[in-house]
Amino acid sequence: MSEKPTTAGTTVAKAAPSALATDQGRTSISDTVVSKIAGIATREVSGVHNLGGGATRAVGALRERIPGSRTNHSQGISVEVGERQAAIDIDIVSEYGVAIADLAAGIRQNVVNAVERMTALEVTEVNIVVHDVHLEDEDSEPAESRVE
Repeated sequence: MSEKPTTAGTTVAKAAPSALATDQGRTSISDTVVSKIAGIATREVSGVHNLGGGATRAVGALRERIPGSRTNHSQGISVEVGERQAAIDIDIVSEYGVAIADLAAGIRQNVVNAVERMTALEVTEVNIVVHDVHLEDEDSEPAESRVE
């Protein structure tokens, strides 16, 4: 923010110009746009197994089984978007063996870079909740029962 002197000799903070608000018009960015960008950027980080909490992942798994349905890129992402800033909350499942603090730092960096580059919004915070740790053997089919 720049400061503008007043007639009384004091200074008043003046809002810094934004790439989204110019003399020629204003650009508004929807929450959906920011959540999709953040979701894609999160999935790009190695060590992220899935996005969302338990119920969100269950609904997502059902949705993916419907023929013709598309991937929900904003699953596990919630955002608050203002005129110049955005705050992002991300729910993830990490891979087992990954250092969670390093994973969170990588997610934050990738999400902030992607959102700020694509939208010109300032990302004020990226909050991450790790709901679970994925183990490789959880993907395998359940063993067949010995009882017939």
